[in-house]
Amino acid sequence: MQLKTWQKWVTGAVVATTASAVGVLGGSAVVYQAITKSFSRGRRKSKLRAIAENAPADNAWYLRQHPVEWTQTSLDGLVLRSSFIAADHPTTKVVILAHGLGHAREQMIPWARTFHDWGYDVLMPDARAHGESEGCTIGYGWPDRIDYQGWIQEILNKCGEDSQIVLLGISMGAATVMATAGEELPSNVKAVVADSGYASVMAEARFRLHHKYHVPTTPTLPIADQYSRLAGYRLADGDIAGQLRKTRLPLLLIQGANDETVPVTNLNILYQAAAGPKQKYRDPVAGHIETRKLDPERYDQMVADFLQPYVVG
Repeated sequence: MQLKTWQKWVTGAVVATTASAVGVLGGSAVVYQAITKSFSRGRRKSKLRAIAENAPADNAWYLRQHPVEWTQTSLDGLVLRSSFIAADHPTTKVVILAHGLGHAREQMIPWARTFHDWGYDVLMPDARAHGESEGCTIGYGWPDRIDYQGWIQEILNKCGEDSQIVLLGISMGAATVMATAGEELPSNVKAVVADSGYASVMAEARFRLHHKYHVPTTPTLPIADQYSRLAGYRLADGDIAGQLRKTRLPLLLIQGANDETVPVTNLNILYQAAAGPKQKYRDPVAGHIETRKLDPERYDQMVADFLQPYVVG
């Protein structure tokens, strides 16, 4: 009798454990879908969101420029799209602008207008799985670093081998340009500006899961990380700070002290990791990517002063 009772208990425990495991696996799959997948309807919304967040004058300026569509095919076969705005006068200066998560190239219109006023050519890509670029898996800046090597080559092909290239990104775009900086790049790339970027894709995913979705990160996130292998890379691969240790490119880091999307500790982590010339600015009152919005003139002057030693003309 005792043996049968024990057998029933073990069977029940196995069933319960199996059900629990299935629940965890299923929940982790849902989490993986939520944090990495992007679909056409959401991308349309992200484009409209990016436009709506801009000042009407900035959007009107962008339309008057008649931007030219550039495309490239990524190494994994995605057609990626961007807008190119030529400077009013011939120049060797080019800036590549990288937008944030859940937005599109139009988010960078205010920065594009400023750089264009400074006499730069401007390239504004849609990240993979955003805007009008193909892809269903968000890269959080990690596979995007290879895409940006492609955009750099497109600039050299179309604008000339004497191009002086600046990389500037916000939020996910900041992670993208910092990750790109750690790759083998031509000497044409002169400097990087990263506004509200994170030091680790995995750590940022953990923070967002806990604060936005209120989901326990263990064991959900490690399992979701394994699911991410299906997309050809793992969330744990995204060591943005590690990329900065591999480059001597000049770096300007910007973040608001009241950032509730990317923990403010990231600013110092990234600054300590950067191996080249570096500057950092923590705005005492700004939230996530709000530093420029609160004081555009001061922000733009800070960026201009930083770039002045590295970009000629």
